[in-house]
Amino acid sequence: MAVCIAVIAKENYPLYIRSVPTQNELKFHYTVHTSLDVVEEKISAVGKSLGDQRELYLGLLYPTEDYKVYGYVTNSKVKFVIVVDSSNTSLRDNEIRSMFRKLHNSFTDVMCNPFHNPGDTIQSKAFDGIVSGMMVQTG
Repeated sequence: MAVCIAVIAKENYPLYIRSVPTQNELKFHYTVHTSLDVVEEKISAVGKSLGDQRELYLGLLYPTEDYKVYGYVTNSKVKFVIVVDSSNTSLRDNEIRSMFRKLHNSFTDVMCNPFHNPGDTIQSKAFDGIVSGMMVQTG
C-alpha cells in the first residue's frame, strides 16, 4: 500500500501530508513537491489535446529507485499524490485508481463540512481514518 499520501491545493501548498514511517517525512515532502512539476506538465498536455474532457487520474508520474509516485487531479485543480514502495509489484493500476477514488470521495466529504474553511489544512478524523486504511502497516 501507500507510504505517503498528500493533498495539494490549487495554489500548490499542502492541505494534508501523511507518511509512514514518520522519520522520512521530509523526504516525502520533497518527493511530493517535485512531483507537482510533472502534474502541471500532464495537466497542460492533456488540456491542449482533449479540451476539457480530461481523465482525473494521471497515472504514474515518475518512478524513483525506492518509490513510485502516482497523481490525480480534481476538477477544481486540487491534486492528490500517492507514493508507493517500488518493491510492491502486486499493486495494479486499477487498485491505485480505486485508492484515488476513495480519497477523492473522502476529500469531498471534508469540503462539504460546513465547519471546514476551504484552503485550510485538513484536520478531519474521518479523512485521517480513510488515509490510515490506505497506508502501509508497519510493525
